[in-house]
Amino acid sequence: MFQAVRFLVRGSAVVLAAMSAYILYLFQVLQGKTRTPENREIVRGEVLAELFVSLGATFIKFGQILSTRPDLLGPGYIKALSRLQDQVPSLPFEELESVLDKELSRDARGQLAFIEPNPLAAASVAQVHRGVLISGEEVALKIQRPGAAKQIWQDVLLMTVIAGWLDKIPTMKMLSLPGAVERFGEAMKGQLDFRDEAANNRRFSDLFATTPDIGVPKLYPEMCTERVLVMEMIHGVRASEPEQVGGQRAKLARIGFDAVLKMVFNYGFVHADMHPGNILLTPEGRVILIDLGLVAEIPDEMKRPWVETFVALSSADAKAAARLFYEYAPTVGQVDYPAYEVDVRDHFKCFAGKNLGEVEAAEVLGGMMNVLRKHRVQIDPVFTVVNIALLVSEGLGKQLDESLDFMTMAGPYLMEAVATAPPGRSPRRTPPLEEAVA
Repeated sequence: MFQAVRFLVRGSAVVLAAMSAYILYLFQVLQGKTRTPENREIVRGEVLAELFVSLGATFIKFGQILSTRPDLLGPGYIKALSRLQDQVPSLPFEELESVLDKELSRDARGQLAFIEPNPLAAASVAQVHRGVLISGEEVALKIQRPGAAKQIWQDVLLMTVIAGWLDKIPTMKMLSLPGAVERFGEAMKGQLDFRDEAANNRRFSDLFATTPDIGVPKLYPEMCTERVLVMEMIHGVRASEPEQVGGQRAKLARIGFDAVLKMVFNYGFVHADMHPGNILLTPEGRVILIDLGLVAEIPDEMKRPWVETFVALSSADAKAAARLFYEYAPTVGQVDYPAYEVDVRDHFKCFAGKNLGEVEAAEVLGGMMNVLRKHRVQIDPVFTVVNIALLVSEGLGKQLDESLDFMTMAGPYLMEAVATAPPGRSPRRTPPLEEAVA
């Protein structure tokens, strides 16, 4: 009974917040800030982002994940949502000590000689504190906030109900909100069970074992549980602060980009929360990936379609790119295929006459997402994660070294992937070839 009351109270709060956001949007309309389609989208994106912030941690996380779907949402929404960060005040350490006491054995707890009460970072799910073991080793403790799981699952249930309602509106159906919420719930499982993050950490460690310049923090397995992770303390500069990197900028740019290319084309196992704050650049010239709770894995049956799609994009083969995105899209609207193919061709005309090194992935992928969204052709969510990882790494790399050439660096990896990718599964659909542009 108590849980039902809490659910109704929370649902009422969400409805009131949404109504307030809509009134704010109408006020912006009356002020004339939405006169053009571009301005209207920007205002809507800002209002939606503010709504998610007002609703707290779970909705902020949902907004962050939506910001990786440029095939569903326009640039105005993506820009506003991509700025969302966990805005959560830290808890007093005394409230987290009960989690440590419950999760760690007496022997494991006894290994911790000191824990700094002030957190290094505070997010919606956990806080990170500096610690020192009795051996003298410096560690980082990631401790789940008490009550985080209960609040998140309540909000996910509420989102499921809301998404079901919105999906009945014809103009909202293309967003596939129920599926988006379902995938969000699956992603949060990895965020809430730190054993999943530990497993991801070990897998990345194994994959990069022969690449000494790329790594992940070392774990202390006897102190890693469902709600606690203890790992080595990494001293470095976050990639979000490239101005603090010393004379190894070009080297670090290439190492970081190389790491992403290996994940995407060699391993098919990608860090799915690839933002600058989760990449550390060390004084020794290493790139360390942190916060590994969210990952994306390209299924074997989809590796060849993905590789073929990327080959089509990198070679500006408009006909092949249009066909592959259409054939493997999870859902499509009422597509006017000839018009869709023409728009893909027009997009690639922007790169006509340019050398490979003059073309940026952001231009190619970003423009393609605009075409897909216009014609209601979705892209597999795993591929959006892969695309975002490539775009983020290219952007960060160019901040460190303007001469970084994505297309040239990616070439050898792409060719190897073409040669080694397993047979792909059959397409979901075929284009109406009799109507396609000749």
